[in-house]
Amino acid sequence: MKIIGLVGWSGSGKTTLIVSLIPVLRSLGLRVSTLKHAHHDFDIDHPGKDSYEHRAAGASEVLVSSSRRWALVHEHNDMAESSLDELLTRLSPTDLVIIEGFKRHEHDKIEIHRKGGRELLAKNDDRIIAVASDEPLNDLNIPNLDLNDVESVADFIVKHCSLKTHGKQ
Repeated sequence: MKIIGLVGWSGSGKTTLIVSLIPVLRSLGLRVSTLKHAHHDFDIDHPGKDSYEHRAAGASEVLVSSSRRWALVHEHNDMAESSLDELLTRLSPTDLVIIEGFKRHEHDKIEIHRKGGRELLAKNDDRIIAVASDEPLNDLNIPNLDLNDVESVADFIVKHCSLKTHGKQ
């Protein structure tokens, strides 16, 4: 299972790029999963729903299943937040995992940068292997990808991760 991270400041377009990349990568015959880090508390369940009530009653994990999908909610309680490596072991085998966030973890990353945005993270992170931007960037020692050319970003990922494609090329 290969991984690539997309990092950048809030509002730079990480999620937008991921949502555009997934269909392109799938059209190449690749199985793609995503893993997103949230810097805030989040909940996928709501009061009054049975699964929420199970958790509220103290269940450590609640698995909700239907004919279309399943979801596992795991409560940390007093334990530390799970590491990226631990979370990756919970995913089913796939060709590629695109990670949004976890910018301090030691995996290869593409930085998303917008014209007029904050300082480049790549200046202080040698695990950033390319910058996808909506403007040409000078003085980079790494590739500067066109953020608006999703196919070229996908091609870069496929080549960098040595992925074997099976669909149209």
